Amino acid sequence: MHEKSEKLIPLHAHSKGQLSYVEGGIAYVTIDNKTYVIPARHYFWIPKGVWHVVKVGQFATVFRSLYFYGEDDSKNDFYGKLGIYPASELLIQMINYTERWDGGHVDKASENFEFLVALKNLLPTMSTHSLPIVLPVTDEPRVLKIINYIEENLGEPLRLKIVSSQFNMSERSFTRLFQSALKMSFLQYLKTLRMIKAIEMILKTNMSVSEIGERVGYHNIGSFSNAFFEYTKSRPSDFKRGM
Repeated sequence: MHEKSEKLIPLHAHSKGQLSYVEGGIAYVTIDNKTYVIPARHYFWIPKGVWHVVKVGQFATVFRSLYFYGEDDSKNDFYGKLGIYPASELLIQMINYTERWDGGHVDKASENFEFLVALKNLLPTMSTHSLPIVLPVTDEPRVLKIINYIEENLGEPLRLKIVSSQFNMSERSFTRLFQSALKMSFLQYLKTLRMIKAIEMILKTNMSVSEIGERVGYHNIGSFSNAFFEYTKSRPSDFKRGM
């Protein structure tokens, strides 16, 4: 399946493993109350039978999906877990090649079957580092208000003491509420959200790396670059050039 669209694909699961490549823009996958972020030139693998929601976050995003038989998934642990990975040039070219079969079912009798088998077999060898950008989601009203405040003030020095006082809570009560609702500390959430917003700005704007860093709360470009590298294994400038 190869499509250009801005859409929300509701909760669903497949009887096959799913490989989806984000050629441009950004996509989000929600599984078990966690939202995973997939930037351009990255792909994600979803094991068969895993329920998920997919949201394509930018108009005209090119989003390509292939679905693979799962009879041999047990031969490698890779196929049994969700992962988000940077796409190598080889993988990109192989995925692009499959566009000629868009919408068609390739079975074992097809001359193209072995090509897709080879593509699937390559995945574990070229995908060793999964992108760890994951945000938990919640319906807890108080936490939703806190998250909204954080997003609106992302460029500010959002220390725990400042944010907790904004909601008339002690730091201890605030920390407990946040951890209970999101299974993540306030500082972890803040850092992850800043990285997600930075990736979105790199993909959607022409702002410089230093401007983006300031917009997400890093007024020292070195600190921003180091934090970005921790999450993506790429410097912001390199990530921007690669898009």
